[in-house]
Amino acid sequence: MKYPPIIKNFPRFLHGGDYNPEQWLDWKDTIWKEDMRLAKLAHINSLSVGIFSWSTLEPEEGVYRLDWLDEVMDMLAENKMVAVLATPSGARPPWMSKKYPEVLRVNAARQHNIHGGRHNHCMSSPVYREKTRAINMALAKRYKDHPALGLWHISNEFSGECHCPLCQERFRAYLKDRYKTLDALNRAWWNRFWSNTFTDWEQIESPSPLGHSTHNALKLDWRRFTTEQHRDFYLNEIAPLKEFTPDIPCTTNLMAAYTGIDYARLAEVMDVISWDSYPQWTGRDEDIEVGAKASYHHDLMRGLKRKPFVLMESCPSAQNWRPVAKLHRPGLHMLQCMQAVAHGADTVQYFQFRKGRGGSEQFHGAVVDHEGSENTRVFRDIAAVGERLEKLDGIIGTDTPAKIALVHDYQIGWALEDAKGFLQDKTNYQETVFKHYREFWKRGIPVDIIDSRQSFDKYAVLIAPMLYMLREGVVEQIKAFVKQGGTFVATYITGYVNESTLAFMDGFPGPLKDLLGVWCEEIDALFPGERNSIEWQGKTYAAFDLCELIHLKGAEALGHYGGDFYAGTPALTVNRYGAGKAYFIAARTGADFLADFYRKIIEEAGIQSAFAGALPKGVSAQVRSDGEKDYLFLLNFTNHEQMLESGETGRLALPPYNALILSKGDRA
Repeated sequence: MKYPPIIKNFPRFLHGGDYNPEQWLDWKDTIWKEDMRLAKLAHINSLSVGIFSWSTLEPEEGVYRLDWLDEVMDMLAENKMVAVLATPSGARPPWMSKKYPEVLRVNAARQHNIHGGRHNHCMSSPVYREKTRAINMALAKRYKDHPALGLWHISNEFSGECHCPLCQERFRAYLKDRYKTLDALNRAWWNRFWSNTFTDWEQIESPSPLGHSTHNALKLDWRRFTTEQHRDFYLNEIAPLKEFTPDIPCTTNLMAAYTGIDYARLAEVMDVISWDSYPQWTGRDEDIEVGAKASYHHDLMRGLKRKPFVLMESCPSAQNWRPVAKLHRPGLHMLQCMQAVAHGADTVQYFQFRKGRGGSEQFHGAVVDHEGSENTRVFRDIAAVGERLEKLDGIIGTDTPAKIALVHDYQIGWALEDAKGFLQDKTNYQETVFKHYREFWKRGIPVDIIDSRQSFDKYAVLIAPMLYMLREGVVEQIKAFVKQGGTFVATYITGYVNESTLAFMDGFPGPLKDLLGVWCEEIDALFPGERNSIEWQGKTYAAFDLCELIHLKGAEALGHYGGDFYAGTPALTVNRYGAGKAYFIAARTGADFLADFYRKIIEEAGIQSAFAGALPKGVSAQVRSDGEKDYLFLLNFTNHEQMLESGETGRLALPPYNALILSKGDRA
């Protein structure tokens, strides 16, 4: 399948980055002109402007100074560059905090913040919403017909929460809408425990270290509410933009590893997904794992809409906020950029274009260093990426033809994080989902990472590690998927609670018992270093951390525990259900078990690797397709040359930290 380009009538890769020309206003006649010269040399065709520019755009209340931005937008148009124009709400100007202290956040300990930092604003504040809409309206009216305008960049990296009285009132309103009555809320939250029964809505407060710090149902709904706050604030921001520029897409840059927002919910109101990727490359063998995790994050972000995305930020070299600001080794910059494209990015953008002279990010990697010329290694690396992207127009809009879906659900992660049991702080939902993903990454098999409530229809295999919480409609959808011939894989800690974290009363895995054909009676949490084992197909595999004790209720036992008082009981099962199969892995295992198990699943489903030959360790294969032509990406995450061979490609040498792109046998 091929999607339209992200920016209408621009079927090319955006290549550029965050540009802060307001920092160079005093040198605009020299620095700005030099920036355009350098951008062209770097094959840059887009720049993001206006991010964190509020104090320059509105130096005093109601007084807009947009003349400098006019010059920047005109300069971009004259140089045939696309403007990714940002709204400035990520950091308010000091005059606003001073005059309207209610715009600042209150933390969970009920302390009122003072001015400073980013995202230190209350999303409930009528003043902040009004001021945000006003400046966004000014920007939309001013630039609605500007030839440079290509994409709206809403704020920057949404995050955090506010516990002020206004937010408390909105939280109560959210709960009233969700539960309708206090009786329903008290039942859903199991509030007779610890005498928590509420008799008035005003008694409900957000979680705090001073009060409700262990009330898991309350905390879960607070996180849902916080997501709705971000979603509603985003809608408030884009309203004037959509009024004046309905054809210009809007986005906000996400952070894949951030779990404070249910991105699947926020994505529903975004025109296109964008995110900021900052892998910590080492120049050593550890880069294989770094590469796997970066691929996982790209696929996690792509899966929010299952279509090409915007790589809004990446770093061309040292990341100054890392404890160790290590340089990228030769080749790594090209590799990370082609990796993003391989996993669905239709842009490659950086933070930042030119290093600032001051501020906390003055030593963060950039296209243009403090030295100020094109005569740096990093600049040459960036120019090489831009030159290569110019030859890849055919990839724009292409799809990732995945037949395997892996469930990652932010709300399940929240619920498990607060569950008092299992391994407390080491239940590791996020890491567990990644470890299942990694087995397909190593084989060059594309995977869609999806929310539990997205459609499963297009897949052959559905994998849902630790599906602890069963959200509305999910059970029915999984059963329909398997009944129609799909393969479903579940693991320990599946089907324990409903959306309010109330435990199912008819045994685990709750309403999935008949599908999986097992009853999970107990779960054994093992001490660090403690091991059990799973015996399957004549081999013995380590089992650790969590071992679920199960009984067969229609399923067939494939593997058994090897030790402890539950030795000989089922540890791996399969159940036929309709035209499909449902597998259950009862214990946490190492990569050796997952490798052998998923080899079996892949063979049964007839799923092929993107690369027809064997992939050496540290080399991944990804594919993008328009339905007729496939683009194969071969990526070497090791610091030595790798040899690959297949009947389709012949023998290939892949240099260290290198990316090869093949299209119908032709190298691109």
